[in-house]
Amino acid sequence: MNTPLRIALCAGEASGDLLGADLVRALGERFPNAEFAGIAGPKMRAAGVTSWRDASELSVMGLAEVLRHLPRLLRLRRDFRQRVLDWKPDVFIGIDAPDFNLGVEKWLKARGVRTVHDVSPSIWAWREERAEKIGESADRVLCLFPMEPPIYAKHGVDARFIGHPLADSMPLQPDRAAARRMLAIVGDGPVLALLPGSRMGEIARMLPTFLETADRVGKQVDDLEVLIPAADEQCRRAIESQLQQTPLAHARASILDGQAQHAMVASDVVLLASGTAALEAMLAKRPMVIGHRISPTTYRIVRMFGLLKSRFVSLPNILANRELVPECLQDDCTPERLSGELLRWLRDPQAFAAIEPEFVRIHEELRRDASMQAAQAISDLVAQGEPSPA
Repeated sequence: MNTPLRIALCAGEASGDLLGADLVRALGERFPNAEFAGIAGPKMRAAGVTSWRDASELSVMGLAEVLRHLPRLLRLRRDFRQRVLDWKPDVFIGIDAPDFNLGVEKWLKARGVRTVHDVSPSIWAWREERAEKIGESADRVLCLFPMEPPIYAKHGVDARFIGHPLADSMPLQPDRAAARRMLAIVGDGPVLALLPGSRMGEIARMLPTFLETADRVGKQVDDLEVLIPAADEQCRRAIESQLQQTPLAHARASILDGQAQHAMVASDVVLLASGTAALEAMLAKRPMVIGHRISPTTYRIVRMFGLLKSRFVSLPNILANRELVPECLQDDCTPERLSGELLRWLRDPQAFAAIEPEFVRIHEELRRDASMQAAQAISDLVAQGEPSPA
């Protein structure tokens, strides 16, 4: 190729930034002279992406929250898609952020730009019929989970199961003792990891309940140590503020700068909001309790229109197609209920021993060298030649 390959990307929030960084490195091995540009976070920038806008600008959660930010997001999308088109990329890769990226992809695809969506939205949880619409936006969809490509196939959409990067990076048998040493945890006392989320709204909504839960557990379990990872400095300040308002009387709390994965591996049990953290806790082979609450407006809309199609909200349960870990949602997400589920794990080690083999099985299924699989799928698409306008 006489001219360098141009690859435009757009990632939303921290998880998309991590996926994008790994993908850029894998693509860089195949195309050493490639140029990368778009909307990126710090990890993608470190991997070599020229950042036109920061990924954090897309970090909006929930229907009610999106409505408040909609005018800004529409302006951003209009300006960004034109800049991508003017740059004349060989392929555009939308990473996560489907509400933003799928519109960009559809617009670019109609103008002859090859498009990839990495990774598939949760069509199995919300609306399976979205698969056809996603195919109108993306020439190829990359899927983290094995149940997704068959759904796309029913709608004639090209989708590839690439596995999950977290499954590649985390060992099948995590070293709990090493994680405790790294976090300077002294002795073999019980450790509870709290992960209320990485968004400010999630911390404000979930952390007070999680702290009350931890204090209840501390009343029943001697010498409980509580680890609270903070995704960034803003999150740390929010966590510190909540700890001042809801101090722990029966447990010791430590705020960690990042290190969520180490906190989970080091813990005896994890309390977390649903999302990627649940998958990470499963890969860390730790018992967990899911506590999740969305805004009342969003919840009413979801219930009113029957939008949630999956029986479960947490990935361990979804991937197993049965309840491996308890989910305490909305009105059930109370300190009483959450502490009871946590104490069950702490008091009955055999309960977790019964499900740990299932965690290992799922881990092995997801371990496929995802970044290289994604790079191969994108390389194959680029090699197909000029796309036909939609």
